[in-house]
Amino acid sequence: MDLRWSFRNLRRHPLRTALSIAGIAVASAMLCDMIMLSGGLETSFARLMLLRGYQIRITPQGTLPLDSEATMPGVTVLARAIAADPDVVAVAPVVATSYGSPLTPHAALLTLFGYGIDPANQGLYQLESGADLLPGDSLGVLLGAPAARLMGAAVGDTIALVSQLDPQVAGAAAERRLVVRGMVRWLYDHEGQPSVGTIVPVMQALGGIRQADRASVLMVKARDGADVPAVVARLRGAHPGVEVSGVDDLVRHFRERMVYFRQLALILGTLSLGIATLLIGTLLAITVNERLPEIATLRALGVSRRSVIRDVLIEGAALTLAGGVIGVVLGLGTARVLDRILTSFPGLPAAFSFFVPRPGALAAGLAATLTAGVLAGLYPAWLAARAPIAATLRAEAT
Repeated sequence: MDLRWSFRNLRRHPLRTALSIAGIAVASAMLCDMIMLSGGLETSFARLMLLRGYQIRITPQGTLPLDSEATMPGVTVLARAIAADPDVVAVAPVVATSYGSPLTPHAALLTLFGYGIDPANQGLYQLESGADLLPGDSLGVLLGAPAARLMGAAVGDTIALVSQLDPQVAGAAAERRLVVRGMVRWLYDHEGQPSVGTIVPVMQALGGIRQADRASVLMVKARDGADVPAVVARLRGAHPGVEVSGVDDLVRHFRERMVYFRQLALILGTLSLGIATLLIGTLLAITVNERLPEIATLRALGVSRRSVIRDVLIEGAALTLAGGVIGVVLGLGTARVLDRILTSFPGLPAAFSFFVPRPGALAAGLAATLTAGVLAGLYPAWLAARAPIAATLRAEAT
């Protein structure tokens, strides 16, 4: 038997072949999406944590970075002690809390999320226009695009930040007028979050005594080539009163929180492989049954069982490969749509992705689909090879 026999058989029923390839493509697309989802969550989160090169986070005991409103006292001394470690090259304190800004003199306050940062060592934003803050600039502020849009503010404008609101008098115990120095993209903001940032002392002053010499998190950058887990262990031993987490620790916590997504990916991925296997097996079984007289004739002419099995398996592999390749392309497209929907959920950073394309993972998914197609063809191929030649020809003749 010539290998062209397998492909000729597929062309005999173009509509059936096209529908089968479409079904395999849908199943393959689902498998690819689930592979991107299962590993993409952790990959995206780790990439997000390392956007500015800070591999270690120090937070109040028992909390994760910006996971609560808890703060650490005495951060000046703590930051100095951490910076003294020989493998630490930068320590970036961050104060994070909510503030208000009056849109008009008699209007309600617009709620803003405020970051207190050290401009010399920061890992929270990327400058998009205007100028960055300078260390000690107590009159400057940075705005994200959502905050600028809501406030109608641009570079060079003056805005007011207020805090410690007293609902009894509808006034503010602390207010600061600041000049917009630049527009930035806050790396950890969710979509549409109105955020502003100024230097740590200004944010601490706005917070009053409850924020004096306190910070929400310290972002720590180790030198290139340093053994980060060893640095984390050393800092934990030296500072037992705070939580010291490397990116690997944060990814592990994140994995525990998002375990249901991995379970969903495993279930749907397995289901997609099962659907592809059943679809290919059913199609090949129908095709072999229709061609039994032809196969019996070829066997009577001396074609070996091995050739029959090989060509049926090639037919299944060709169907699977065509559907699998189309499925990868389809999966990449649907992943972008699904990612846009899932990342729109409140509280998720806009830079985060649920579906991360990884060439190795996509190739593994295509290989798994192809393997399923070959396995699905084993039973139909066995039926074709075991078909009784004489009885089949006699039945066809009568």
